[in-house]
Amino acid sequence: MQPNTLLDAILDEAGISHAGLAAHVNQAGRARSLALRYEHTAVARWLKGQRPRGQVPDLICEVLAARLQRSVTLDDIGLGVPGEPAAPHSTTLSGFVERATALWRSDEQQRPHILGAPAVTGTPAVMPVWEWENPPEDVDVSRGGRHRVSMSDIEMLRAARAHYEQMYRKAGGVATRTRIVGFLNSETAPLLRGSYPDATGRQLHRATGGLVAIAGICAYDSDAHGLAQRYFHQALRLAKASGDRGLGAYVIALLVNQALFMRENRQAVAFAEAALRAAGRQITPALASDLYAMQAKAYAHLGDGSSALSCIRRAEQAADRIRRGHEPDETGYVQPGLVNVQVAEALLSLGDVTAAREHAAAAVDNPAHDRGRVHRLAMLTQIELRQGNADKAVVTAVEMAERARGMESQRMRDRLRAVREHLVASGCAGTAEAAELIDGALRVPL
Repeated sequence: MQPNTLLDAILDEAGISHAGLAAHVNQAGRARSLALRYEHTAVARWLKGQRPRGQVPDLICEVLAARLQRSVTLDDIGLGVPGEPAAPHSTTLSGFVERATALWRSDEQQRPHILGAPAVTGTPAVMPVWEWENPPEDVDVSRGGRHRVSMSDIEMLRAARAHYEQMYRKAGGVATRTRIVGFLNSETAPLLRGSYPDATGRQLHRATGGLVAIAGICAYDSDAHGLAQRYFHQALRLAKASGDRGLGAYVIALLVNQALFMRENRQAVAFAEAALRAAGRQITPALASDLYAMQAKAYAHLGDGSSALSCIRRAEQAADRIRRGHEPDETGYVQPGLVNVQVAEALLSLGDVTAAREHAAAAVDNPAHDRGRVHRLAMLTQIELRQGNADKAVVTAVEMAERARGMESQRMRDRLRAVREHLVASGCAGTAEAAELIDGALRVPL
C-alpha cells in the first residue's frame, strides 16, 4: 500500500482539511441516500493508500470539483479503478510529472504518511526497472506551457545537483533533504510544467533525474526507505525520458545499494545485471566497477563464493579503466578506493579477513570526501577487531569519530554505533576514549 500523494496534493490545493473533506463527503452521500459517518481518521487512511469503498471515491471527486470549480477524475485523486485501464493522461509523461510533483509537495510538507511509508517489495519494486529496460520509449518529450525553458534553466538544475551532492557529503542526508525537496518544489516543478521542444526536454528530464536521485539518497540516509525508493523510481522514469541509459544505470546502482541494506540480495544481483545489460556501451568504467562490486557483496551474503570472486575480478578490471575527467558528474562518487572498501566487505563476508584488511587499508590510503572516509575507517576498524588488532582498531576508530562529527546521517550513526559496540566488547586499552568520541559524534541531533 503506497501513500496517495495525488489526493494529498489536491486537498492542499482545494484548502480542505481532513475533517472538512470527511464532512463534505458525508453531506454529499446524504444526497444519494447514503448514511456515511466518516471522520478525519478515515481521510488519513485514504492518504496512506487505503481505497474507500463503494461510491465514496466518486463523492470525493464531486466535492473537490465543486471546490475547485473544474472537473476532477478518479485518476486525478489517485483512485483510478483497480483492474481497469487508467485514463490516458495518467500513463503519459505529463501524468507522471503530476504524480512526481505531488510527492515532492507532500514531502516538503512533511506528511507523516509519506515519511513513514515502507519500501515496496516483489513486483511493485521490480516493475520500474523492467519498464526502464523495455519498450516503449518516449518518442517525443516536448511540452507546451507558460514558461519557456532555456539552457540557462537546465544549467541551474545541474549546478543545484552538484551543490546538494556536496552538501550531502559534508553535512549528511538529514540536513540536506529538506533543502533539496524545497528546491524541487520551487524551481524544478515549474520547469517540468513549462514549454520546451523535444531536444531541450531530454536535457531537462536528465537534469531533473540527477536532482531527484540526490533527493532519494538523502531520504535513504534519513531512514525513510519507502520515500527513497519512490524518488529512485522517479529518477529512473526521468532517465528513460531523457534517453540517457547511463543515467538510468546510475539510478539502478542506487536501488542496488538500498536492496543490499534491506538484505534483498537476490534483487540486488538482478538489478545490477539489468543495469549492466541495458546500459551497454553507455555504462562507464566507474559505474560498472561499482555495480560489479555491489554484486560481489550480494553474492557473498548469499554464500556464493565463486560468483562473488568473479564479480570482484570484474570490478577491479573496470576500476583500472576509469579515466578521470571522462566520467559524468553522477559517477563522481566512485573515487579511488571505493571499490577496495566494497571488495573488503565482500571478502569479510566470505571469511577471508586477511585479504579484506588489505583492501580496507588500500581504501583508507586513498583520498576521499569526509563521508566516504568515515565509512572506510569504519570498515578498517571492524576488520582490525576481527584480526585481534584492538590497539590499531582504537586508533582507527578515533580518526573515524573525529571525521564524523557534525554529520546528520542515520546511516553514519548506524556505522558509528556498530563500531562502538565492537570496541567495547573487545575490552582493550583506549576503548573508553574512542567510545567517548563516538558518543560525542552521536550527540548531533537528527
